[in-house]
Amino acid sequence: MQLTRAADYAVRVMIHLAALHTEGRVSLPELAAATDAPESFLSKVLQALSRAGLISSRRGQLGGFQISQGGREASMLKVIEAIDGPICLNVCLISGKSCQRKAHCPAHPIWAQAQTAMMEVLSRATVAELAFAAQAAKSGHPVKSGAPAERYGPNLLAANQARR
Repeated sequence: MQLTRAADYAVRVMIHLAALHTEGRVSLPELAAATDAPESFLSKVLQALSRAGLISSRRGQLGGFQISQGGREASMLKVIEAIDGPICLNVCLISGKSCQRKAHCPAHPIWAQAQTAMMEVLSRATVAELAFAAQAAKSGHPVKSGAPAERYGPNLLAANQARR
């Protein structure tokens, strides 16, 4: 399984917007440059993120894109699903679909375990945590992957507690 390019760009955009310490908006060309994404493709990604309520957009001279509070607190899973829809490792795991082999398929429990593990990992990682890790890496203080949010500082801790 591989994420779509659109989902990858969406994660990059969300991390970039969350890492900004300004209430200002970022233009499409600025986002494209910051995320190494083509503008024409990125505009479709931004539309989907906006429809999901993860970012807001405004037209005009002072326009651009800005992350919402919900977007800042969103999990990677929510960002990816805003672009690609529900993630499913195998067709036999899709809710409402019936697989004739499910009852006797030796691989089905493995697919189910892998799906559960993937969903748990993507649900735990928030945009705010990833943005903090990106900022720390830029400043020469990389954050260990999977480190507890409490190590990230009071603002991030408060955001995570409010999310729970």
